Amino acid sequence: MALSLLRRGIEVTSIDTSPPPKVLQRDHFVHVAANLLDQGTLAQLFAAARFDAVMHFASLIQAGESTTVPMRYYQNNLGATLSLLTAMLQAGVNRFIFSSSAAIYGEPSYTPIDEAHPKVPINPYGCSKAMVEEILTDLRDAYDLQSVALRYFNAAGASPKDALWESHLPETHLIPLAIRAARDPGAPLTVFRADYRRSDGTAIRDFVHVSDICSAHSLALDYLLDDGLSTQFNLGSQRGFSVLEVIRTTEAVLGCPVPFSLQPRRVGDPAILLADSQAARQELNWKPSHSDLATMIADAAAALP
Repeated sequence: MALSLLRRGIEVTSIDTSPPPKVLQRDHFVHVAANLLDQGTLAQLFAAARFDAVMHFASLIQAGESTTVPMRYYQNNLGATLSLLTAMLQAGVNRFIFSSSAAIYGEPSYTPIDEAHPKVPINPYGCSKAMVEEILTDLRDAYDLQSVALRYFNAAGASPKDALWESHLPETHLIPLAIRAARDPGAPLTVFRADYRRSDGTAIRDFVHVSDICSAHSLALDYLLDDGLSTQFNLGSQRGFSVLEVIRTTEAVLGCPVPFSLQPRRVGDPAILLADSQAARQELNWKPSHSDLATMIADAAAALP
């Protein structure tokens, strides 16, 4: 996202505990190595420059893990966001773009899921995202803080030409795990059942390319800078694939098998999440152009070391 903004001529400051990739070592980019819970550093950061908007991506993301260590998820996902919002309000910055999640919907009562679907998260990860959205509504009413919450379904893909790829420790996302299993047959992929009758018995997910997610953020930024009011958008391709379909497509793209083992369904893991992203397409003029499954897998494979 930072690289996309820089290419638009926008000055970018990032704050993260991890160092930025080398591709971002350029003019008009500043990196601050700090935790969002560090109020003193945040106050200094907002005092040093006048920011037009803030994009907030950072969170813990493992739905299953969140059921075993919920306090860690609330302290990080909710506490760090509150810390950031506090610093913004104190500095008079009132435009905020938030990485939300389809996990706020829980087990869907209908599919595809639109933004009006009830929010009934079934794990602490989803609860933490839904809580932030509720807080943003309150801050809008009390302080005129305008926000766009972008509810990702399943981010995938990479940017091979920029040498940018997923880097999680541990890696939890399906596509990079499938690629690694294909490259190392001694480390098979673990596949969890979903008990979903319409499919092959594995979970169905809607995947969206990270490049398309970045384009949605750019459009959301333009929307807020044009005095747009607080809203929420789903980001998905509107097509669902089962885990086994992803494995078969990975095998076709790479030309080799993906070994896997089937395990029981995980607690807190919805059987199906399929987006209705018409609102983003119509109101932001968002056009996801990289989100076919084979492209996402090929890009991830080309970028992963």
